[in-house]
Parts: sequence; structure tokens; C-alpha cells
Amino acid sequence: MRTLTAALAVSTALSSPVIAEDFSWAVTTDPQTMDPHAVSSAPVLGFLNNVYEGLVRRGKDMSIEPALATSWEPIGDGEGWRFFLREGVTFQNGNAFDAQDVLFSYERASSEASDVRSWFAPVSEVRVVDDFTVEIMTSAPNPIFPDSIANWMIMDSDWARQHLVEFPDKEQGNFATLNTNGTGAFRIVSRQPDLETVLEPFDGWWGEVEHNITRATLTPVQNPATALAALLSGDVDFINPVPIQDVARLQGNDDVSVIQGIEARVIMFGFPHEAETLKFSSDVTDANPFADVRVRQAVAHAINVPAILQTIMRGNAEEVAQLVSPAMRGFSDGLAERPEYNPDRARELLAEAGYPDGFSFGLKCPNNRYLNDEAVCQAATGMLAQVGLNAELDAMPVSNYWPELRADNYDMYLLGWSPGTFDAEHPIRFLASTPNEEKRLGSWNFGGYSNERIDALLPMIQSEIDDSKRQMMLDEVAGILQDEAAYVPMYVQPLIWGTASNIEMVQRPDNFFILRWVTVN
Repeated sequence: MRTLTAALAVSTALSSPVIAEDFSWAVTTDPQTMDPHAVSSAPVLGFLNNVYEGLVRRGKDMSIEPALATSWEPIGDGEGWRFFLREGVTFQNGNAFDAQDVLFSYERASSEASDVRSWFAPVSEVRVVDDFTVEIMTSAPNPIFPDSIANWMIMDSDWARQHLVEFPDKEQGNFATLNTNGTGAFRIVSRQPDLETVLEPFDGWWGEVEHNITRATLTPVQNPATALAALLSGDVDFINPVPIQDVARLQGNDDVSVIQGIEARVIMFGFPHEAETLKFSSDVTDANPFADVRVRQAVAHAINVPAILQTIMRGNAEEVAQLVSPAMRGFSDGLAERPEYNPDRARELLAEAGYPDGFSFGLKCPNNRYLNDEAVCQAATGMLAQVGLNAELDAMPVSNYWPELRADNYDMYLLGWSPGTFDAEHPIRFLASTPNEEKRLGSWNFGGYSNERIDALLPMIQSEIDDSKRQMMLDEVAGILQDEAAYVPMYVQPLIWGTASNIEMVQRPDNFFILRWVTVN
């Protein structure tokens, strides 16, 4: 088993807060919504961790620590978990927090309308014992359940009902899409999507204040060069990410600091496993070649990942062969080698599958979600063309991208995945389980990949307490995913943040930016 240590978190030495200051930062992707249950993506969850809170949270070293629950304990022989809630907590509108808010937030977050409902697949029932005790029952022993709900955020049940937002609406939006009422260290005072979001400290927050910020302003800047210019001119204090090609130049500038690390996010290509035909092919109109494992394996052999990392990532990323990085719990050491770059083997596989001349198809890709995402897709398009796989690249902003994937409007797509639990079980549940609304599984398995053995192993992985037995099952799943080329993992995304030299902050490998750890000197 691999464990996470403080080495995973890169931070400058935090000092005692000094004179209060304004703080501003720029990101390429604006949070799609302010609703903590509507969209399960890092830009949304990472940002809202500043406003909303869960029963537990992750600390600077990624360890689980108390938040709205002060402690928790297992019930019986793995029947569930009992959480003891923090008393005296208020929401930002002054309403008191208690167990009814936890129950309401469970019902809301586990509903069919929620994008985070897969987090609660193991849950059979939530019981309110008293105002400050909640029992979350699981259908089987679940030793990692507290880790799995670190990003489950609690909403004020009275506020939600008052504003008719009992359920999230990620398509049309509702009052919770633009407005918030959390218990977190910061509250939103104004929100203009894609333009500016302003936060101020919540004076009634229960926690210990480490920051010295009086006002924080988030500005989405899609062009990384524009964001860099804003940092260098002093218009913003922090940008994420720093353009890779500019890292060396910034490192020689005394007015700025570069914080580098490796994110937990694996960048991969996905396929339309259950589609009957391709959507964007000009020469194959009656079949779905990607349903053939040999075609998917051909894609894996055709993409020169080392070249992508050298030329586009400037050596700042690491190859990966699984849906999790080596730093994650449950990584399979014996399956660390990814398919070699071998275009001749790719052509052989295509010929064996009945496509000796290849075929055309549509490749969907975001252009403002992952580091150099469009450039990576452009490079992959050229590599695939060398073996006869002629991709028509369609790159778009992430706000348009997710609806396209959910509408199955692609032939192949780019995806990045960071496991919220820092455990290999997480992507199995979200990406490799047969999509099942009733069981709340496979919610990000856009292509409908399905394997009966993986479906059978998942609940056993979730309930197994013996680490060695659990790892054997995780190894088996990783082997199946590799053999079937269910996805084509390429690399673990690097983290490259840029700050003004007077800023102190913490960089975590989940790429969540936590305002309460910022000091302006």
C-alpha cells in the first residue's frame, strides 16, 4: 500500500498573518456553477471548498481531518459510520447547522439530478440520531468511506427550500447556480460568470484564521499568455497554470515565484464503447471500429507519449499506464509500463481489425480545461494520422465540452481524472463501472465501457479490509483495463503555479487552491 505524506504538498513557509490585504488570481477555467452537487469537476469543487464545507476535509498534506464533524467511528462490524457534528456552526446567512442539514445534503447529493451521486453508491441509509449525531449506513463494510466524502459539501436545508433548490440543475441552472450559503471560511459577495467572482472572509467561521485576506477576486483568463502578463504587471497575485514554455523565464525573475509539483490527475483518451456507429466518419458509417479492442490498442501504440511530454510538456509530466498515478493508494506496481510507441504494430492491429487503410473519425477536446489540452490533442491527431487514423479535431471551451460528452456527441475524447479519495477505487467507480443510475455508478463513464468482472470486483474492493487482498483485486482490475484498452492513459499532469514574490500559499496535488492558507506579505 502506498501512503501520502506531507511531501505531496508543496508550500512556502507559512508565517503569522500580517496586515490585511486584497488578493486576486486568474485561472483558465471559470467554475461552471456555484452548486456543490451539480458538477463533479475540479474547477467547481476546488473553488467551492473555500465557501462550503463537508463533514471531513483534506489538510495541507492531503490527510483527512475534521470539518463539520469533529470525529467519526465505525458502526458494528462494518455496518456504517457514525459522525459527531460540530456544534455552534452557522451558515453564512446566520442559520444554525445541525444533523437535518446533513440528511438533506445527502438526499440532494445522492439524487438522480446530482453529478456527485456516485459518491454515495455504497450508502444504504442515513440516520439522524440527534441534532449533532448522524449515522451513515453502508450496504457492506467500507473502510475508505470517510475519505470518499472529503468533497461532499453540506448545504443549508432551510435556505435551499426557501429558494426552491432542493435539487441541483446542471443543465438549466437555478438559484444555487449563482448564489451560495456555506459554512466555509469565505463567502461570495458577487458573481459574474466568466467575468469575475469576489469573495470576502466569513466573520462567523468556526475555524482558526491563518490568512490575512480581506477581499479575494477570481478572474477567468482563457489565454495563458494574457494571465502571465497580468502576473508580471502586478494586476493579479497568482495564476494557475503558468505556461510551461515560460517556466524558466519566470524562475529568473525576482518579482515572481514558481511553485511546481505533480498533480494527481491522469490525462487519457476515451472511446464510445457502446455506440453502434461513429458520429463523424466520412468512410465508416455503418460500424463503430472503436468497439474492437484491437483498434483501441492501435491508438495506444500510435501515440508517442514521450514525444508529447518532451515537446509540449517540456519534461514536466510523467508517463502513466493506469487510471491513477504511482502516488495513489492501490496503484499496481506490476502494471506500470504503458504500451510502447510502435506505429508498425498499430497498423498491424488495424489491419487485423479489418481497417488496413484506417478510417476517419471525430476527436473532441477541451481547449481551456487541462494544461496544454488542445496542443496535446493536435499532436495526437498528427500521430494517429501516421497510422491511418484520421481524426477531425474539435476543440472547445469546457463549458461546451461536458454537454457534448454527455450527449455522446464524439467518436473519441480527452479526459483528465483526479481521484477525490486518492485511491484506485475511485476511477473504477466513476470511469470503469457499467453506468447504472440506480446504483449510482459510472457517472463519468461517457463511452459506456462495461466489464462484468470489474462490476463484480468493485463492491469487494470497497469492502475489503485486508490491504493485500484488496490490492490483488485492484491489480486484476488494472490488468483488465489495460488488456482491453478501455482508456488510453498517457501522463500525470504537472502542477505549475505562479505567484507574486510576496505571496505565501500551499499547493496540493489535487490542484485545489485553498484561500485560507494564503498570506500576502
